[in-house]
Amino acid sequence: MDDFDDEGDDVLASLFYNDVLPNQNEHSANDVCSKPKDQNLPVYTEVKIPDSFPFPFEPYNIQKNFMADLYQCLEQGKIGIFESPTGTGKSLSLICGALKWLKDLQEKQRKELEALTTDNKENTVTDKVDNTELDWVTEFVQKKEKEEKLKKVISEHELLKKQESKVKERKSSFRGKVKKRKKMEDEFDELIKGAAREIQEAFNSEIDKVTSDVGVDGHTVNLDEDLIVQDYNSDDEKHDEKSDEEEEECHITKIYYCSRTHSQLSQFVREVVKSPYGDDTRVVSLGSRQNLCINESVKKLKSISLINDACLDMQKSKSEKREETGEAKTKRRKKRTEKCPYYRQEGMNELKEELLLEVKDMEQIVAKGKEMKSCPFYGTRYGIPLAEIVALPYNLLLHKATREACGIKLEGNIVLIDEAHNLLETINNIHSVEVTGSQLLRAHSQLTQYEDRYRSRLKAKNLMYIRQILFVLSCLLRSIGGKAGTPGEKQFTGRAETKMCTANNFLFQAKLDNLNLFKILQYCKKSMISRKLNGFAEKYSNAEIAPKEETKVTGNAGVLNFLREITKPESSQEASPTVTPELKSVENVVLRSPLMHIEGFLQALTNADSDGRIVVTKQTMLSQSSMKYLLLNPAVHFSDVLSAARSVIVAGGTMQPISEFKDQLFHSAGVHPTRLLEYSCGHVIPEDNLLALSLGSGPSGYHLDFTYQSRESRKLLDELGMLIQNVCQVVPGGVICFFPSYDYLKLVYSQWDETGFTQRIARKKRVFQEPRKSGQVDQVLAEFSTCIKNSSVAATGATNSLTGALLFCVVGGKMSEGINFSDELGRCVIMVGLPYPNINSPELKEKMNYLNANFKAGEDGRQPGQVHYENLCMKAVNQSIGRAIRHKGDYSSILLLDKRYSRKNVTGKLPTWIGKSLQNMDKFGQAMSRLSKFFASKKASLD
Repeated sequence: MDDFDDEGDDVLASLFYNDVLPNQNEHSANDVCSKPKDQNLPVYTEVKIPDSFPFPFEPYNIQKNFMADLYQCLEQGKIGIFESPTGTGKSLSLICGALKWLKDLQEKQRKELEALTTDNKENTVTDKVDNTELDWVTEFVQKKEKEEKLKKVISEHELLKKQESKVKERKSSFRGKVKKRKKMEDEFDELIKGAAREIQEAFNSEIDKVTSDVGVDGHTVNLDEDLIVQDYNSDDEKHDEKSDEEEEECHITKIYYCSRTHSQLSQFVREVVKSPYGDDTRVVSLGSRQNLCINESVKKLKSISLINDACLDMQKSKSEKREETGEAKTKRRKKRTEKCPYYRQEGMNELKEELLLEVKDMEQIVAKGKEMKSCPFYGTRYGIPLAEIVALPYNLLLHKATREACGIKLEGNIVLIDEAHNLLETINNIHSVEVTGSQLLRAHSQLTQYEDRYRSRLKAKNLMYIRQILFVLSCLLRSIGGKAGTPGEKQFTGRAETKMCTANNFLFQAKLDNLNLFKILQYCKKSMISRKLNGFAEKYSNAEIAPKEETKVTGNAGVLNFLREITKPESSQEASPTVTPELKSVENVVLRSPLMHIEGFLQALTNADSDGRIVVTKQTMLSQSSMKYLLLNPAVHFSDVLSAARSVIVAGGTMQPISEFKDQLFHSAGVHPTRLLEYSCGHVIPEDNLLALSLGSGPSGYHLDFTYQSRESRKLLDELGMLIQNVCQVVPGGVICFFPSYDYLKLVYSQWDETGFTQRIARKKRVFQEPRKSGQVDQVLAEFSTCIKNSSVAATGATNSLTGALLFCVVGGKMSEGINFSDELGRCVIMVGLPYPNINSPELKEKMNYLNANFKAGEDGRQPGQVHYENLCMKAVNQSIGRAIRHKGDYSSILLLDKRYSRKNVTGKLPTWIGKSLQNMDKFGQAMSRLSKFFASKKASLD
């Protein structure tokens, strides 16, 4: 017999494993990782880096190095930590480097598939002649397995090729179809305008019936049929089978790009358009219903949970009916919730194809959905399988249940996480859940009334689980000193206290340790009891925590009762009277059922005991008491991403301290150190465009010690006032000054008002403060910018005119991230003190204890908990001082005001490009001299 064609089969099989098999992140024929005898130590062979990368302009050297290292990281399937200061073209480097790799991979796979398919048809594969029957049988089985894999991988690639060609074929015809439909709609609108008044009224009436919000508020359901949980027959009920279309849908290799906000995602998409790949890349942007919904009757609900529930309800067809028996069949002939006019399969498929043909950001997607009268929320999700880049916010990627619900498949794909400096905190926050006493009381009351109302219509299994849920809610209430059935305003728990315990101890103390939470959560998921209860609470305003008898309440509770009274419908089928938007928002919060939120807390209790803690906070009033699941090990939820994806890249402008990512996120998730690749670069600016100084004393020689114990000293505050007054005399344009907290800023500003420093500073710089309300940020920034522009014009030839503006900001506030103070807006950034978090916080203490117990001390002997405490501070500092210098020609100064900035453990955690330029000034006079010369030289070079 002839030999097997092992080489060809192995290559095709590796392609199959890379693209088809789930949970397979080892490498294909294009990968360069091989496993030695030690299975825990992967070996990576050399990667051939492209000689050049397509770029919209001649890239800087650091951009070339960035793209080269990124290409290598993706090719080898490694985990990359990339730090590139803001203003160095990080986004473009990510786009061009990653897409160059993706296009090369696609071309390589295409050639290999064509060659192997040809060889498979022409070559006859035969077996080796062997003397033993056992070897012959083994080789025969292996041959059959390889043949099946070959057939599957070929069929998968043929299906993907067919889907891609279909999109390309429609590219030319689709635009003509859209134009034709638009023309017909315009002609119809003109025809309606010229029609008789009766015809117009009849037409508008029909449109109102389709697009009205009837049923969204829950008043049109057939005798509460939609509020009754379906029969729950088995705890082992199988999952619903996927439709044929879903089973056939194949995913190509793609890049998942995620960032913190929708605005950052839109900015990234616009960068893709500017890149050389803008015309030849399929990009889809995902978002929440709140951002993508175009149905006005749903959008006006404001609350995210209500929007989600209304959307799901309106997907049901008018003709949808349930099986009816007995008396129920003779009843309920009333109107059901109208189907959403934008939820049309044909329309959403057309929108999907339109989105795949041309790159669009979030705003353009919404506009296109309105134009095509198709749902953007589902249209974007339908486009995921064939998209080459999927842009999505953090929570859609990092939360497993949400990720699966969106149809996101990470197997064999690339994950790029931008703005990742707070990734650990983000993961902890997403998976930490807090439940208040008022939420538990309201959920218990609503579920009790739900059971009372529908007891005769519920099966025994449903009643059993509902009573188990009620028992759980009662136990949780008792654990914070409360009791079900009594208003929270009338329940007092005694003195305020905070306790911390493990999940197992909490379950034991709450007497829930013998209850199977997994089965209860499975029931909640399959029966959708929280959605049913939400609809019940919306429909019946008496589904509240207050008892039926009249009770005397005070404060907000009295206001809420008043609101419920004036908004109560005259009959159960009539709409509520019109109220102001403020009252509506309060009403939605009151009527919404918190059971779904409580389910999240119960889900967290099923995590491993060592991965989290329960913080029980008792206040004097039960309604203000709470219990919180605090996640301590973010790696437990990030490990799924690391194991499924081919490669994961975390990138940011300031990633220091990188050791925290490696220890708490990657090593804890089982990533071998050899799989990590680090890249950090300096700034594109010349070295003389940055002046970084740390000052330990002020103008009079008083030590700058902004520790918690001494920072309120009046002498220290006066010293700070003199210092900033001197700086404003020298620095042109804008000065940004960061304080540790809003309270400290308020204290400083009030004393300066008394001592006259504010007035003296205002002679040179107009003073602005960061507002507490988000809605006022844009206005303050606009006034700040306008003042600087006007002062720069007026300063020519004038001696006493304003030279710019001074903006007081707060570390971790609204202006410490995502705001660019480039050029004249930020010629100097001042950091007052070190913004250490509250060391007495129970949550921070528990996190530090967890790190001390699970990680080794550093080489310098410091405990991991202490290092984490310092890291929280320095990450906040790095984000704040990174607001200035946003491009190659920009220049600025950075002043770090505190004697502690001279310590090595502090300066070592600054961004590399700042740390290497930092000069420690012993005397204030030396610092002012350096500052004056710096700006004098810049003015001379510009002149």
